[in-house]
Order: sequence, then C-alpha cells, then structure tokens
Amino acid sequence: MRQTHITLYGAHWCPDCRRSKQFLGEHQIPYHWVDIEEDKAGEAYVIARNDGKRIIPTIVFEDDSFLIEPTNAELAAKLGLKMTATRSHYSLVIIGGGPAGLTAGLYAAREGIDTLIIERAAFGGQAATTQWLDNMPGFAEGISGADLSDQLRRQAVRFGVEMLQAQSVQSLCSRDNYRCVRTADGAEYSAEALLIATGSRYRRLGVPGEENYIGAGVHFCATCDGPYYKGRSVAVVGGGNSATEESLLLVNYVDHVTLLVRGDSLKASQIIQDKVLNHPKIDVRFHTAVEQFNGANGKLTSVTVREGANGALSEIQPAGVFIFVGQTPNTACLDRDQITVDKWGFIVTGHDLMHIGDQNRFGDQNRFGDQNRSGDQRSVGDRPVRFSLRDPLFLETSMPGIFAAGDVRAGSTKQVASATGEGATAALLIRQYLKM
Repeated sequence: MRQTHITLYGAHWCPDCRRSKQFLGEHQIPYHWVDIEEDKAGEAYVIARNDGKRIIPTIVFEDDSFLIEPTNAELAAKLGLKMTATRSHYSLVIIGGGPAGLTAGLYAAREGIDTLIIERAAFGGQAATTQWLDNMPGFAEGISGADLSDQLRRQAVRFGVEMLQAQSVQSLCSRDNYRCVRTADGAEYSAEALLIATGSRYRRLGVPGEENYIGAGVHFCATCDGPYYKGRSVAVVGGGNSATEESLLLVNYVDHVTLLVRGDSLKASQIIQDKVLNHPKIDVRFHTAVEQFNGANGKLTSVTVREGANGALSEIQPAGVFIFVGQTPNTACLDRDQITVDKWGFIVTGHDLMHIGDQNRFGDQNRFGDQNRSGDQRSVGDRPVRFSLRDPLFLETSMPGIFAAGDVRAGSTKQVASATGEGATAALLIRQYLKM
C-alpha cells in the first residue's frame, strides 16, 4: 500500500464526500479520512482553511494545497491522471483497463498495432482490489491483486500502449471504415477495431435503504472499506466465491464477520468453503435474506433480515455490510440495437451469435465483405446479416470489428487468469481482422 499523503475532511452524511471517497478508492489512491462530526480538531481545521466557513469535502494534499468541493475532473487534474489522448485515431482502442484490456493492449502493441486503452477508474479493474490471488498461474506463492495489476500496466506501457485514466466512454458506434468512441468530456476517438473489456461490477440487492447508505455503512469493496471497521463486527451478504473470499479478507481488519447466505449452502470452491466454515471469526447464517437497511442521521444502524423456514423477521446491528451477490456487466455505453447481449446483459460473441435468432437481424453495411447487399433485415443462412460473407471471429461481437473479452463477455468464467487469456486471444484475433 502506498503511503498516504492526502487527507479528506468530510462527514458521513455528505454525498460529495462519498463521491470523492469513491473516486479515490476507484483509482487506488490512498488517503486519510477525517469525519469532522467526530473529530473536533478536524472541524476546526476545515473552518480555518476555509476562512471561517465549514465547507466539505476539503481535500488537503502533500504540498499543503487543497481543493474544496472538487468535481471528479478537478480531482483527476490535481492528481495528474491523464485524461486526454495524444491523437484522435488509433488502429485499436480498448475500452477498459482490467486484466483482459491490459493483456490485449500489450499483445497488440507487440504486434505493432498502435493501441489506446481508456479506463474510467484504476487500471486492473476488480483484480486491483483483490487482496490476494492464489490461483494465478506463474505465481507459486500467490500475488496481490494490486501488484499483478501494476505489473500488467507497466508491461503494457513498456510496449508502447497509450493510456487514459479517469475517463468514461459514453457511447460507441460504427461509422464507414471506423469504429468510434465518445468519452464523457466530449472527445471522440476512432479506430479500425475496438475491444470492449469493461468488466463487471458487484450487483446490488435492490432492497429498501440500500441506496441511502452506500458509503455510509453499505459497501462493495472489502479492500477499500474494510480497514475503516477495525475492531468492530460486520456482515457480508452472499454465498459464492466473492463473498467467502472477501469474508476471509475482512477478518484481517475486523473482530467478527457474519456471513448471510440466502440458500442452504455455500457456492464457493471447496477449499474456500472449508476455510470459512472453520474460521473462528466467521459465523455463517444460512436461509437468511436481507429485507431492509435501516439508519439514522445518514448512517446505517441495523439490517432487517428474514430467516429460517418460517421467514421470521429480525434485526442485526453490524457496523457495516459488504454485499457480494453476483455481477452486472458494465455495458451502459452500448447501443443494444447494435451490440447483442444475453438476457443478463453480457455481450454475446463469436459462434454464439448464430444461435440468437431475431436479435441479430440488423442489415448494417460495412467495408469488410460482411454486408447484406440487398439491405434485407433477415439473417443469411445461420449468420447474422452483418456477417453474410463470413462467420464472426471467436471474440467478435454482432458488430464486425468490435470485440469483447473478459468479465463483460457472455460465457466468460469471471476469473483473472481466463481474462488475461481472453485478452491475449482478442489481440491476436484483432490482428487477423485488421489484415482482412
């Protein structure tokens, strides 16, 4: 962990403070949090720095400069995050800088393909917030997610990949010979091929009170927020690999973890199950579902749960709750009339496109021999009409020249090792595509 040289003064009820904390956490930037509601010296300091005004968030940096209520863009500029590319056109643009995107970038660059990676948060994606990877091939003793992500980023840079950070992609499209992306700042970048490697995020429960207390008792990242609960008890919701692994991480910080599992068994790998079920600081409660989050003054105070065969309601009072109940793909930038997704929103690629049926009846035109020259909206044989003269490549989406890899792709295993493998495969398929 890098040394902390940033102090964020705020309060638990302040939405701008939560946004700044979220931004720093997403970009893996360490900081010291001071809640001025609980720290009177911190409150006095904020008032003194703001000429007698109690304004939060106030963020103080190593050189003693500070920002007051900064936007994310202002914070990114202050931190020196690169948000503008040197050119507007590349052979390949990769959306997403997790293991799949970074691996694809370094493989593409080694092939002489000039490549831009656009990442909205920290390079490394979810892997960067994983405490320890025991099953990453080549690391006999394991490696931290942060270290692996940093190694991948540095390797990609060494081969000449250009990277944008703190920049969201708002939309993408196919225009004549080019595939184009538009970023949140209004910039547009074109390429001969695109790779969507935006990954996924942890799914929310969708119960009353959840949105109200995100960042104020409800969390989705044990690495980011676990240290704030040192010496206290927390709850984890979920029964799969993520929930169990994060529970084992949290016990390094907290006194006790209560794992709330809706079903009658854990769904994690057997070795992880054994560790959790036999850990003295972890209590597993099966047949238990969260019904509501309760709080006061902007802070979580209790959780209403329904448990047992009779569905009885009760309340528990953990200091914080960490939710790990599956994943939702990061596909907000997609036009789903152009890029086919499955019923869960994950991107369909390759041979699977031939079994989607009516979802693929497009009739778009492009220069790579994939057009349905009659403009007919029907599929051609078993192929989507955009691929009337060839089959889609393995990781190619329903839009020729746009590929997908990693957790965002339907059928992916949601594992770091396979994400890096898909990234390498995507780069080699893109090299093949660019020669067409």
